[in-house]
Amino acid sequence: MQKVSLSILTALLLLIGPAGGQTYPRDWNLDVLHYRFHLTLSDTTDRIQGRTDLTVRFREEGRTGFALDLVGRGADGGTGMVVLRVARGGEDIQHRHEGDRLFISLSTPSRAEEERTFTVTYQGIPGDGLIIGTNRYGDRTFFGDNWPDRARHWLPTVDHVSDKATVEWLVNAPEDYEVVATGALVERSDLTDGTEFTHWVSGVPVPPKVMVMGAARFAIRTTGYVGNIPIQAWVYPQDREAGFHDFSQAERAVGFFQDRIGPFPFEKLANVQSKTRYGGMENAGNIFYSERAVRGDGSNEGLIVHEIAHQWFGDSVTEADWNHIWLSEGFATYFTHLYNEHFYGRDRLVQGMGRDRATVIRFLTQNPDLALVPPGYEDPGELLNRNAYQKGCWVLHMLRRVMGDDPFWSGIREYYDTFRDKTASTEDFRKVMEAASGLDLERFFHQWAFIAGHPVLEGTWTYDNSSGHLNVTIEQTQPRDFTFHFPLDLAVVSESGGVEAVSTVEISQKRQTFSFPADTEPSSVILDPDTWLLFEGGLTKGE
Repeated sequence: MQKVSLSILTALLLLIGPAGGQTYPRDWNLDVLHYRFHLTLSDTTDRIQGRTDLTVRFREEGRTGFALDLVGRGADGGTGMVVLRVARGGEDIQHRHEGDRLFISLSTPSRAEEERTFTVTYQGIPGDGLIIGTNRYGDRTFFGDNWPDRARHWLPTVDHVSDKATVEWLVNAPEDYEVVATGALVERSDLTDGTEFTHWVSGVPVPPKVMVMGAARFAIRTTGYVGNIPIQAWVYPQDREAGFHDFSQAERAVGFFQDRIGPFPFEKLANVQSKTRYGGMENAGNIFYSERAVRGDGSNEGLIVHEIAHQWFGDSVTEADWNHIWLSEGFATYFTHLYNEHFYGRDRLVQGMGRDRATVIRFLTQNPDLALVPPGYEDPGELLNRNAYQKGCWVLHMLRRVMGDDPFWSGIREYYDTFRDKTASTEDFRKVMEAASGLDLERFFHQWAFIAGHPVLEGTWTYDNSSGHLNVTIEQTQPRDFTFHFPLDLAVVSESGGVEAVSTVEISQKRQTFSFPADTEPSSVILDPDTWLLFEGGLTKGE
């Protein structure tokens, strides 16, 4: 999410592999509007033949060239792409291909907001990005796996999360393959040379990380519809029954998120058994799952729901830059908990939030200076961590508490509606939620998103028989010299073990004392009994 995106289950999170290499500085004055990928796949070689027509917009006047990301062939002559020609309107264009960058010269300087279309013809063996090999049954497969910036290994793109474009896939493959890709199917034809031509078109802009195709021998079923959106399962023929059973769970998840957030953003949803290195990868409109995620027992529901949530957050509303990745992974993690709360009850959500809180606490011990939105990074893979998933999830949960359910959901719908098909930053999200709630949320987002760590609370409680009052002293003892502000619930537990009363206090200082009337001495006082706060610590009985 991914997003890459993975299951919230720890076992599936362990499937994370190494991410792409160091990123290049983003050219903010260049905007790709549309890709048209022509690909020829073969069973006799891993070499692909490619031709990409791309329409770009130059935002500034006087440019004499631009660059695309495309990994060149190494000195050993093994993997990598070789550019055969760059053209515009049938005329050759000067270019040079150095390392991972294709530099294209302009025959005439650009005009501001001018659009031009270029064609890049190339070939080579992908070293990554397009995974060519055999599946668990020994059958040959081709699967795009672009996250986070691995599209450059097989596609000439601006391979950055912020650059969204519409896309077409025109694929020639051996005739016994089925090809799935981003968008809607507009043609599938058997050709006279023993190949099959497949054409998919999407009018929804997405970043390269989630525009992919896959080719394999598939069993395919439309498992249902949500409105006019077909929900499909694409699985290996050997896993036909198991895959159709598992992926039938997708319809309910799409319906839940569409009702709560807004319309499903893509032309279809295909759930695809694949060779992705991740537990699941939220490719737009066609989610690729690990081939071993298909089990036939329905135990992958959390993974499926997580990846489907990404269709709204990560794919349609995309993080403006990689350090805002929690707007993708944190959202998918929390919205899986919201799905569980709706269908299985609040106890399921509380259990999940408790596990995630423990994960965040463990992660902080190894990464004490890492904020949710870090100021810089070299590799987006560095940001695919427990902060992005579990802490991002907790920020949304605490925001829901601060705002209240109705304003929270109203803000979520407005956020999606405002930034659908666009990119958004943490500040963009904050402003929408402020408008929905009427609250000033600047401090909330500053302390939870831009400051490393969370509150560590220690304190004592005593009972004064003479006055009939419970006195509670709470101190923030986190190592960072920063004072968090937050509401905190205190539960008074009776001798019988039941909760007699819950009081809410506002924590705004390093050390505070609170006093409450109480008829009898409690057996204990519990912090955050309803699981609304990301913290660690507790209270002990004082002398």
